[in-house]
Amino acid sequence: MRSNTPSLAPGFTLFPSLKPPHTTLFFHQIFVLILTFLAYASFHASRKPPSIVKSVLGPTFQTDSTSNDTGWAPFNGPEGTHRLGELDLAFLTSYAIGMYFAGHVGDRIDLRLFLVLGMMGSGILTIIFGFGYWFDVHLLGYFIGVQVICGVFQSIGWPCVVSVVGNWFGKEKRGLIMGVWTSHTSVGNIIGSVVASGVLEFGWGWSFLVPGILIIVVGILVFCFLVVSPDDLGFEMMSSGREIEMSVGEENVANLEKVESEEAGLLENKDSDSLAAIGFLEAWRLPGVAPFSFCLFFSKLVAYTFLYWLPFYIRHTAVAGVHLSHKTAGILSTIFDIGGVLGGVLAGFISDVIDARAVTSVTFLLLSIPALILYRIYGSVSMVTNIGLMFLSGLLVNGPYSLITTAVAADLGTQDLIKGNSRALATVTAIIDGTGSVGAALGPLLAGYISTRGWNSVFLMLIFAIFFASIFLVRVAKTEIGRMVSEGKELGSSVTAS
Repeated sequence: MRSNTPSLAPGFTLFPSLKPPHTTLFFHQIFVLILTFLAYASFHASRKPPSIVKSVLGPTFQTDSTSNDTGWAPFNGPEGTHRLGELDLAFLTSYAIGMYFAGHVGDRIDLRLFLVLGMMGSGILTIIFGFGYWFDVHLLGYFIGVQVICGVFQSIGWPCVVSVVGNWFGKEKRGLIMGVWTSHTSVGNIIGSVVASGVLEFGWGWSFLVPGILIIVVGILVFCFLVVSPDDLGFEMMSSGREIEMSVGEENVANLEKVESEEAGLLENKDSDSLAAIGFLEAWRLPGVAPFSFCLFFSKLVAYTFLYWLPFYIRHTAVAGVHLSHKTAGILSTIFDIGGVLGGVLAGFISDVIDARAVTSVTFLLLSIPALILYRIYGSVSMVTNIGLMFLSGLLVNGPYSLITTAVAADLGTQDLIKGNSRALATVTAIIDGTGSVGAALGPLLAGYISTRGWNSVFLMLIFAIFFASIFLVRVAKTEIGRMVSEGKELGSSVTAS
């Protein structure tokens, strides 16, 4: 069980001026956002190298007849794309399975230490994968084994960072705040793509070594400065998310006992709620958890297919009749993630304005279908159309993916039905993203096999996945629309009456 008095990060001992009353609640909220942003961005940066090196490791296509690439055994044979897909499957399967356990454990131990463990393990395993280049390793079992263990460590990150942010922020404007914050996924992908592509010319091992070192360095910062909850620094949070005033003027002395009594009641309720973590099956039965989880299964299948195969696709698809280099293809693929940054922010903002997460998600998903069709048909016409359509596809594909994994998960993990149980958030987050990660494991694997039949088949698979993702949210979206219509009628009635 999680200790009632978790250890304070050592950085606050070295820099006591960071503690209250020298600093405010707002300062620490921003500080936590920045730290968790950097933490998960580094997770994704260390997850990006396999997609960047695919075109170097894999078989040489006929379109590469002028290239000196020979690939890297065991990925350069006729079944090379299959082996690369199986490599993705190994990582993402262990990641998905580990996610369920990580959420369960994260609700019971110090989240800061658990997050640091995940970051250090991920960094070390990423570096070990790169060692295969310098030690001339050609055993498929070596690479798959490293990816399986790395996936387990990577699964620790998401439940931890979402839980920490959920502790520091209330529901007001949660969609917008988390929409901005969740751009760490796309920012991490961009950093990983640029770094891995930039050092690829020195040997593919460097594409793993540098991102591995990066996540370890950020992990040290997290260990030194991350504060899991406002309570750990003496900030008590009202239900509205506002700080309880810690000092009272003489004219308010009469009200002090009342404030302290209310505060004590809140703390007593909070402690009693947090003593028993919510069960795994109980969390599955919470309203909205199952439909959003299965929606994310298909939505993340699409997002991760692009994450792991887009550089490879760009490398082997001529743009204006020209085949791009490995480095250029890797860097160009970041346009998809740049669109994803805007998509996450836009989806979060819209869902806050209309107060309808499912309606927002379904709208983005349905619009992404024609976007992907246009990208496949016209993306090769010119560099401008390729960039524009890739950006639009990233915006629409990553919008609902980002919204569901952050604001929706936080909403469902803190809903009134469980009375704000602080021990439920990591479990609910892990269920939603863990289910999505199963789809994420399936997408890249299928792409590796289906791509041998042509990329039209891969895009058809992605379109069907988006359609099914939308289907799972239809009932929830219908309920939200009904509520909005009802609220609109009530507002109109009140205005008429006045």
